[in-house]
Amino acid sequence: MSTPGLIDHPVSLGTPVNCTACHSPGASELESVPFPSGVTIDTFGSSAVCAVCHQGRSSTNTVVAATDGLEDDTVSADLGFVNVHYAPSAATLMGGIAHGGFEYPGNIYKGRFDHVPNLNTCTSCHSPHSLEVEIETCTTCHQGIASFDEIRISPTDFDGDGNTAEGIANPIADFHRRLEEAIQKYATEVTGVSIAYNSATYPYFFVDTDGDGTASEAEAVFPNRYQDWTPRLLKAAYNYQLVVKEPAIFTHNPHYALQLLYDSLQNLSEKVEVDIAGLTRP
Repeated sequence: MSTPGLIDHPVSLGTPVNCTACHSPGASELESVPFPSGVTIDTFGSSAVCAVCHQGRSSTNTVVAATDGLEDDTVSADLGFVNVHYAPSAATLMGGIAHGGFEYPGNIYKGRFDHVPNLNTCTSCHSPHSLEVEIETCTTCHQGIASFDEIRISPTDFDGDGNTAEGIANPIADFHRRLEEAIQKYATEVTGVSIAYNSATYPYFFVDTDGDGTASEAEAVFPNRYQDWTPRLLKAAYNYQLVVKEPAIFTHNPHYALQLLYDSLQNLSEKVEVDIAGLTRP
């Protein structure tokens, strides 16, 4: 800035974080972080300053408030898509403590996903300035891996494909793909209006006018946004979006991701045919 305290020239998107965001008395003294769910967490330590931004802007409570009092499978003009926002890695890290995903009533969800003690803060993995993670940070324990999505510590065959050597990112991707198919099936059969997703264009879910299962450039425009939401469809779509906008969820809290996706599939299966045979919930 040429004038202190005043942004007097255009600033490109994606560059709002400056030195004082982290290097200031307020940042260094921060001890607790309030989340959109209403929960305040004071166990982040030095990572608290990271969690302020990486917590998302919605939660289980947001979705409950939007759908409260509405019939599960009745389209409501009062409903619109609820977006978790972007890179909510602090929320997913804390899992069922922060309630960043939509957690179905009566189910138990994974809390904080702890790593080994010397790799249990944001900056012990991420460079605080570039945000990059060096693969060598992980290979001391996870020997032989070439990429982060190859890491797996659970022996459970969650997706039933018989392969427990593949990275945990694979069953998450499988659950996620199945959820997209289930969302599309539910929309077509229950609301009568087909739905398609586009990760790059707000508000992400659009009317699939040609029925090909994808939101083309022509379809992914705001006037064509999907508006025939039911509470059941909205809850599943919210969790679908969470996994897209948290691309490292397989590192930050893989079991929480699988739980949210499985429960979304199971809930949709109460209304339409969804194949969850062979899938295992953590």
